[in-house]
Amino acid sequence: MKSIQKKSPATSIEEAPDNAAGPRSLMRVLNLFDAIAKSADGMTLAELSSALACPKSSLLALLRPLVANGYLEHAEGRYGLGHAIFQLSADIMASQSFPKVVRHYMEDLMMRGGETVYLVALDRSTLQVTYLEMVESRAAVRYAVPAGTVRPLFVSSAGRVLLAFQDEAWREQYIKSTKMVQPVTGEVIDKTWLRQELKRIREEGVAVSIGESVPGAAGIAAPILLADGTATHCLLIAGPTDRCQQELPRLKELIREVTGKMSVALRDVRG
Repeated sequence: MKSIQKKSPATSIEEAPDNAAGPRSLMRVLNLFDAIAKSADGMTLAELSSALACPKSSLLALLRPLVANGYLEHAEGRYGLGHAIFQLSADIMASQSFPKVVRHYMEDLMMRGGETVYLVALDRSTLQVTYLEMVESRAAVRYAVPAGTVRPLFVSSAGRVLLAFQDEAWREQYIKSTKMVQPVTGEVIDKTWLRQELKRIREEGVAVSIGESVPGAAGIAAPILLADGTATHCLLIAGPTDRCQQELPRLKELIREVTGKMSVALRDVRG
């Protein structure tokens, strides 16, 4: 098998002087993201105008290209964060936080668990997860695929754990609009079962996939939670099915412990 290898109100940001139209517009865009990020249900144009003390006409000139390029979403009169801004934040987290904080936890998890560990990110634009970084197991027989590997949200443990920790509206829209076929067996995935599975994952804080993405390989994933309880990244333990099943209770407890510590540490890094 190829993959088993031997061996609330917006926080005000001070704006530039009125005679600096370019910088002033840039700060308004940052204020927009700041305000909307702090609002659980998005904001209307009127709410944004009031929060940012900015005329509606000026805001519309900023909002339209942000919506068109996926940085914001506009539905039922409310503006919310779009897939492009989530991808940008994921890229920033991967490039900035990973070297300083994440590597330590991944290496610790690999040493204690004995299996390969991945940092995985949600890509809302492609509706997949991407394996960003890897700390490879030292076992003679181990699971290893290169960074950049992608998996569907509905079948992999990393995909399901990140899907489980999205906001309910986005999660439900994804389930309703996505054709779900098991890549190994070719069976259609029951969406009622998937909803129940995602509920269980949210309650337990961990997802497990046994031979669903790659025959003979298993995955155990847990989210790296943001302050609002959602997740753009997770850690994934991956290894041969027999070994992971034998150690499943211990590995589940271990990955919950490590991602819990990571969630707190990364929130501290971001301030």
